[in-house]
Amino acid sequence: MLAYHNDPVIKADILAQLQAHYDADEIIQGHYWENGKGCAVGCTIYGSDHAAYERLFGIPAGLAYLEDTIFEHLPNGDAKQWPLRFMRAIVPGADLSMAGPKFLRWVLHSIALPNAGAGAADSTAHSAAYIAVYRAAHSATNPAARSAADSAAYAAVYRAAHSAAYIAADSAAWGEAYNAAHSAAWGALANKLIELLEAA
Repeated sequence: MLAYHNDPVIKADILAQLQAHYDADEIIQGHYWENGKGCAVGCTIYGSDHAAYERLFGIPAGLAYLEDTIFEHLPNGDAKQWPLRFMRAIVPGADLSMAGPKFLRWVLHSIALPNAGAGAADSTAHSAAYIAVYRAAHSATNPAARSAADSAAYAAVYRAAHSAAYIAADSAAWGEAYNAAHSAAWGALANKLIELLEAA
């Protein structure tokens, strides 16, 4: 499976569609597609079927789940730009099959493992978050789970991203400091995913 089915016109068309939604302030968090407005996925496919990314754009469903969850946790201004950033980063003809597993390995080694030790001993929630990341990393790097058709494995990538951001932000005090840490954690996830998409 090649990104945009190796056709630059497909990329140009979806970027024009997303730009129109951005310009009309129709990219919103919390809804897939409703009354002419929607989230990153909703404004891209006018629905909620993440697997449609494979058919329409040659993009693995797991990456659609990641786009979705990152979008919902970014600050509003960054979220509105996120669908365009995501689609712009992908080069027509790129093989994106390893982008999800590479992202997850980075999550595990750069966020989950360094941050899990501080809270896992005294918090069931921290332990559960760490285990979720570990299990997702195992399933996503298993050759059988790399199949674009295996949406369950890609859903594990989605859960791991959420867990990792929670772990990274949870060491901050509640209130504004926590919110800032949470936003920074999701911003780091977004930037790393863009880096991997551009490099594919």
